[in-house]
Amino acid sequence: MTKTMKAAVLTRFGGPDAFELRDVPVPDVGARQVRVRVHATAINPLDYQIRRGDYVDYVPLPAIIGHDISGVIEEVGSEVHDFQIGDEVYYTPKIFGGAGSYAEQHVADVELVGRKPRNITHAEAASLTLVGGTVWEAFVQRAQLQAAETILIHGGSGGVGTIAVQLAKAIGARVITTARARDHDFVRSLGADETIDYTAEDYVDAVARLTHGEGVNVVFDTIGGDALTRSPLVLADGGRVVSLVDIAQPQNLIEAWGKNAAYHFVFTRQNRGKLDALTRLIERGLVKPVVGATLPLARIGEAHELLENGSARGLRGKVVIDVSGAASA
Repeated sequence: MTKTMKAAVLTRFGGPDAFELRDVPVPDVGARQVRVRVHATAINPLDYQIRRGDYVDYVPLPAIIGHDISGVIEEVGSEVHDFQIGDEVYYTPKIFGGAGSYAEQHVADVELVGRKPRNITHAEAASLTLVGGTVWEAFVQRAQLQAAETILIHGGSGGVGTIAVQLAKAIGARVITTARARDHDFVRSLGADETIDYTAEDYVDAVARLTHGEGVNVVFDTIGGDALTRSPLVLADGGRVVSLVDIAQPQNLIEAWGKNAAYHFVFTRQNRGKLDALTRLIERGLVKPVVGATLPLARIGEAHELLENGSARGLRGKVVIDVSGAASA
């Protein structure tokens, strides 16, 4: 008899009501794979971009999407020796490479899987995998952010920004971040040295004031649009721009050329190494997850709507899904 599990299935591209909670078969486990009982997942902008149809060529329907998992291993493949049944793990499923995390169980290649940090919950761990791996790649591997450098982080109170501020401080950088005035104390509590209320002051003018005209070494863009196109105007010579956002309009590369700037566009690649580095920082108390809301899997559409409109509502951090009671309303 085929074993089944609950999953939030994307049945069509469209609004937050495009998901159905269904019983689907539990996947088989390959030789170098593990099957994980999913305790928690989280919502990312990539999720609602997929849902609304931005990646129709990469996601055949019906689909189980989702890109964060924290849970417990229930089965290991015949060639898996890194983990055993009962181990707590966290990871990002392969993006555009099969079923995602909106389900009670998930099968993953063992190379993607990392040991869950011991000092945080499954909900907190699930809020970190895609975001944490992306920020690590952006700062360490791409921008090569150094201690005593200055970084401008756009959107410090959001799901990505909260981790970016903490990781930049762990590296030893001076952190300037944009946030609404109501979030300034919050982002300072995460480690931000300077805050800019982007609703009251032009961020280019503010950076010039805060750096005495010298500019910043790195700009980290999670927003796109104006935040990205005007980034060269705040760079010091030899500065770097790292963006997670698709390019929707022409870039001001003449200004960038004059600063000897480097641009890095990050669509992260998953691997255990980045998770292990993140785990060490978490267990040393240098990075702490920020969970803004937790909902059950049956309310996945509501969770999507919350993230899409979260900045207007004052959402801080990540929207997490508690999968352990998947059928609850």
